[in-house]
Amino acid sequence: MGHSGTVPGALPAAGIPAAIERLQLALAAAGDHEKKPGPEPAASDPDEPAPVGLGLRAYPLIQLLTAAAQRGCDVMWDLGAPRI
Repeated sequence: MGHSGTVPGALPAAGIPAAIERLQLALAAAGDHEKKPGPEPAASDPDEPAPVGLGLRAYPLIQLLTAAAQRGCDVMWDLGAPRI
């Protein structure tokens, strides 16, 4: 997304649309087009969790950033969960 990764950190509301675009471009470049949750494929070993793609992992972050952009809110994070 172009952020330094510092903790605590923040994305100002004005920068969120560009961060979403960079994240989606990076996902497309990685070839990971799975962006929405769906049924999990059956694992060959029931004790082995199915792999989770980067697109699926990024989906909640994209939803959070989209909601923040729609509301004109900054996104801040600390050692805990992100806040809007």
